[in-house]
Amino acid sequence: MRSALVTGGAGFIGSNLAEALIAGGVEVRVLDDLSSGYAINLEQIPEADFVEGSVTDAAIVGEAVRGCDVVFHLAASVGNKRSIDDPLADATTNVLGTLNVLEAARVHDVDKVVYASSAGVFGELETPPIAEDHPLEPDSPYGVSKLAGEKAVLAYAKLYGMGGIALRYFNVYGPNQRFDQYGNAIPIFVFQMLRGEPVTVFGDGEQTRDFVNVADVVQANIKAALTRGVGGAFNIASGTRISINDLVGRIAGFVGGDVEIGYGDPRPGDVLHSLADVSAARRSFGFDPEVDIDAGLAGYVAWARAEVERVR
Repeated sequence: MRSALVTGGAGFIGSNLAEALIAGGVEVRVLDDLSSGYAINLEQIPEADFVEGSVTDAAIVGEAVRGCDVVFHLAASVGNKRSIDDPLADATTNVLGTLNVLEAARVHDVDKVVYASSAGVFGELETPPIAEDHPLEPDSPYGVSKLAGEKAVLAYAKLYGMGGIALRYFNVYGPNQRFDQYGNAIPIFVFQMLRGEPVTVFGDGEQTRDFVNVADVVQANIKAALTRGVGGAFNIASGTRISINDLVGRIAGFVGGDVEIGYGDPRPGDVLHSLADVSAARRSFGFDPEVDIDAGLAGYVAWARAEVERVR
């Protein structure tokens, strides 16, 4: 891999991936419209060639893809609630945007497309831990659009001989992940606690999640890109789970001080329990999650504390 495009490269996962690729000697181009990414993330990777634009713009996508060996397609409208609030915007970015990326990859003879999919394609998990053959019954427009995207990637791989692989992320967290009303639980809880705000747990807090650190997700992307002859869809997770109540308690311990915790109604589209079987990714391209939850939370709280101080 000599050169790569990272769509959504100013975002949380994309910026971490771009930084790791550059550190490994890869020429990196970033395509991002900064609608959910952050310009400050790009300051960490000045070596990247930044193209400002959306994956919904086929012409810009075509120019961004030109000359790249691998495309890491992470640009997306993310989150169950966001998709329920605006399903048309979700589909425009996640389905039509993905088709623009695939068409550009076909035209410019890209070796491989690594697609950021989601555990949202499964819907309610019936028999955790789940493998890739678990029924695909998404229960939000977001899950539907991510499933459509991964099916398109795999169809293009069959039709045109390019490499194509979909990585089904579970709950990713880590540096560069900022507070967002549509975001994952960890950044919401961490930033609320650091600001001295009350924390709201939706449901009774006994729901469980498989949280995976962004460093492990970056590892998965790079290994998936470099392993020849491997395609299909793979779970990317830690292979462990924790209840939300336990998570809140651990975060409070790292933040320190008193924390006010309240409980609200469950959110539409949220699954109750999440736990992944990652053996297929381990077997197929050597994915090996290394960051345990306590080490990951400690590192993230330290990053978030510095971020709160920066914007104060």
